[in-house]
Amino acid sequence: MPGVIDTSEFRKGLKIEVDGEPYEIVEFQHVKPGKGSAFVRTSIRSLLSGRVLQPTFKSGDKVGKPDIEEKEMQFLYRQGDEFYFMDTKTYEQTFLTEHVLGEGKNFLKENVNASVLFYNGKAIGVSLPNSVDLRVVKCDPGIRGDTVSGATKPATLETGFVVSVPLFINEGDILKIDTRDGKYLTRVAAAG
Repeated sequence: MPGVIDTSEFRKGLKIEVDGEPYEIVEFQHVKPGKGSAFVRTSIRSLLSGRVLQPTFKSGDKVGKPDIEEKEMQFLYRQGDEFYFMDTKTYEQTFLTEHVLGEGKNFLKENVNASVLFYNGKAIGVSLPNSVDLRVVKCDPGIRGDTVSGATKPATLETGFVVSVPLFINEGDILKIDTRDGKYLTRVAAAG
């Protein structure tokens, strides 16, 4: 084990190792009851399986520090359900499966840079930029004069992801999409 982390160092987003598996702290709360010793109530998400646990640690407990490395990599291509990335410094290639990427696969287009998370030398996840620019490849044309406030229509993006967009969006437009929730942010460029 590369090191240990004390419960007093817990913070949101910290990566810890529990029972030989890497987790990320989603939430934590230091509790000091009237009687008895203080403890830390946590909510942690597995970096391997995605499951969420809610263990309680005694104040002063120590947990492992996982052997985690983040590398800046560029998405190259998709082959079946495997997504290939290249290290921008060493040009080494690795791949992540569709299952490991989860919703992130909806926002990957060639040459997008992302941070790939490695645990004990194996790629286990990816952190995408907060937003990406994607082209609309299929969408119903906007009807002139149809300006109902807040009305939306579905649009298929170049990655195959379908997003709700305002009525003025057309095929060929380039849109900024939030990778955290998959929502339309703004139109970057109109089709031309």
